[in-house]
Amino acid sequence: MVSCLLSGANGVADALFTTLFPSDCRLCGSPLVNISRLPVCDDCLSAMPPIAGELCSTCGERLAGSLASVQSEALCGLCRRLEPPYVKATAYGSYEGGLRELIHLLKYDHVHPAAKVLGRMLAEAVVDLQPLFGDAELCVVPVPLHARKFRERSFNQAELIARAAVKLMTETGRFRLCPNILERCRETESQIGLSRHQRRENMRGAFTVAKPGEIAGRDVLLVDDVMTTGTTVSECARVLRRAGASKVYVATVARTLKAEAQGVKLRPESEATTMTMAAAG
Repeated sequence: MVSCLLSGANGVADALFTTLFPSDCRLCGSPLVNISRLPVCDDCLSAMPPIAGELCSTCGERLAGSLASVQSEALCGLCRRLEPPYVKATAYGSYEGGLRELIHLLKYDHVHPAAKVLGRMLAEAVVDLQPLFGDAELCVVPVPLHARKFRERSFNQAELIARAAVKLMTETGRFRLCPNILERCRETESQIGLSRHQRRENMRGAFTVAKPGEIAGRDVLLVDDVMTTGTTVSECARVLRRAGASKVYVATVARTLKAEAQGVKLRPESEATTMTMAAAG
């Protein structure tokens, strides 16, 4: 009798453990050897490295060639032609492979423990911006979802990631999460297949600042999970600046990098410090 009870209890415990702690990695399918609520193995997590190589000093786009020996800051072609409304954008990794799948686990499969790992990556990306920050507290603003999309998903992945990152960065006392500053007041079409001009028009008027008094004269750290073309964060930064934000910085977990590196121009602009490199490939 006792053995039957123990067997039944063990069966319940095994079923509960399997539910709470999946046995196989959701990315590679390998058995998980460590107890974790995140169904991703250590090997897959370690295979998500930070972005390497030469990047635009403003938007973080990939640049051609090596500028390691050059002291000036390098700009991509787009930032040369049009200065972004934010001071600088940074991202942890490239939006591909395991990192892309991990973000999808959070966004589409509702695997919320992934937000903690993605938040750590975001906090690492923010380190690249720290030398530019002043002494005042920064308002951390996640890019919002439209109300209908939020009802469908029941959460905003950018806010979950930002919340996890702020917890890691609270030691400095310089970051405060402000999740209700921006509102997405208009639904937008999919950006896939649109030209850069069409993307800008698609995003125009999509965001509004609900509480301008909270950001007036303050520096803002705008946060999102992925930066693709930069259209969304640029529109958010424009709206925040128009509402009174002093400076806007952008940090994302991942960004889409162009397959071919761009030619670059060095800052400050002069004949002596201008260099154009051929695209990679």
